[in-house]
Amino acid sequence: MTRMVVGLGNPGPKYENTRHNAGFMVADLLAENLRVTYWKDEAGAKVGLVRFGDGDLLLVKPQTFMNLSGKAVSKLAASYRIDISDIVVIHDDLDIPEEALRIKRGGGHGGHNGLRSLNDALGTGEYCRVKVGIGRPPGRQDPAAYVLEPMRSAAAERLTSMVPYAAQAVIHILEHGIESAMREYNAG
Repeated sequence: MTRMVVGLGNPGPKYENTRHNAGFMVADLLAENLRVTYWKDEAGAKVGLVRFGDGDLLLVKPQTFMNLSGKAVSKLAASYRIDISDIVVIHDDLDIPEEALRIKRGGGHGGHNGLRSLNDALGTGEYCRVKVGIGRPPGRQDPAAYVLEPMRSAAAERLTSMVPYAAQAVIHILEHGIESAMREYNAG
């Protein structure tokens, strides 16, 4: 059995230190912890393949930019015959406060263009989500500008502090299932 963990973000140095790259940050830490030694370019994504438990695990960072993430994910899911229920997506979420995360299965896109693309390409939103809180923009700042602007040091530190916690939550999902992970991580 093969499962897939997708970190959503935007490729390139311009976006490295942005809130929208929370998914990439978590995927990178997972890759380090699971000893992914090689990322290959496949289906418009960076893909790391590792053995996990009794199956394979694909770590995926779409390189198509957020708004087109679904194309790469759907191609990989078809190629590796991965069921939608075996996909975990890590992404930023404006509606969750900073330094918090939520786990859920299914749902709409909530205005998140990466999730919109995934839902459109997969035909459903019934994959698992690890939602990393980034909070709402201050004042009347445009949410699109907020998620794509380089973070100042305090905001970067808060997001960086959540990355290991989110990576731990993903491992919990893979080892114990989503229901257990929701009980453990959604309590706060």
